[in-house]
Amino acid sequence: MQIIAQCPACGNSWRLDASAADRRIRCRTCRKLFKIPPLEEVPKAVEKIKNAKGALYVDQNGKTYG
Repeated sequence: MQIIAQCPACGNSWRLDASAADRRIRCRTCRKLFKIPPLEEVPKAVEKIKNAKGALYVDQNGKTYG
């Protein structure tokens, strides 16, 4: 299983092994540390996205997509 991680600081994303779950990693581009959630939390996040009433996504920096 692979995890797609996206840095909250610079937006760079890449694929990680499942062993990266529930750990802090350093972005390969900007070097900022951020946490990868535990695998148990991933289904909850996917369910929230499926139940969203709109097609608008707002990231943690306030940028909007959709």
